[in-house]
Amino acid sequence: MGFEQTKDLLGLRELSREDIELILNTALPMKDIIKRDIKKVPTLRGKALATVFYEPSTRTRTSFEIA
Repeated sequence: MGFEQTKDLLGLRELSREDIELILNTALPMKDIIKRDIKKVPTLRGKALATVFYEPSTRTRTSFEIA
């Protein structure tokens, strides 16, 4: 299973069934974590997480145009 190593997730077609099952099995306990007051995730300890937006936001653009 190659997904545990550094791998970018750009689409599902490049993933094996085992990779998809690993992602889903990792995400399942996170459902309980988001309900907690303190949301510490042991799975992400020592990891850096980033959100990347490739396209401009329509809401942001419209807000600036209206302003």
